[in-house]
Amino acid sequence: MRVYLVIMDETDEARVALRFASRRAAASGAAVHILSLVAKQNFNAFGGVQATIEKEAYDRAEVMASSAAGSLFSESGKMPSIAVKTGKGQAVIKEYLAEHPEVAALVLGAAREGGANPLVSHFSSHAGTLPCPLYIVPGSFSAEDIDRLA
Repeated sequence: MRVYLVIMDETDEARVALRFASRRAAASGAAVHILSLVAKQNFNAFGGVQATIEKEAYDRAEVMASSAAGSLFSESGKMPSIAVKTGKGQAVIKEYLAEHPEVAALVLGAAREGGANPLVSHFSSHAGTLPCPLYIVPGSFSAEDIDRLA
């Protein structure tokens, strides 16, 4: 089965990307995978404190991804797959794509205004080396725009 991979965070552009991916998946009989990233912490605290901070970040990412999945399920009746991974975003996504050959497209959302986020910048400049197409959904798209195009 074909899969649309969406990188989920708390931004509006991630929600736009998720809506596009879910509509494309519904129209084409595909599925959606939600990948939530947890950045490695750049400091070293005492062992217990460090572990608590990392666990809280992981839990927040998991709750966010589950919430997005629940919204998608209530709209479409299809439950997406959810993964929460820790590490540098670009590397984690490349690894995920290598492990999941069923991914038909990586779907990212562009910011409504301002510069591109780091993932959009990175993957758009490396799109020729990806194992799947890259969809970048403009952050200015309304729900109606997405529904019409997907």
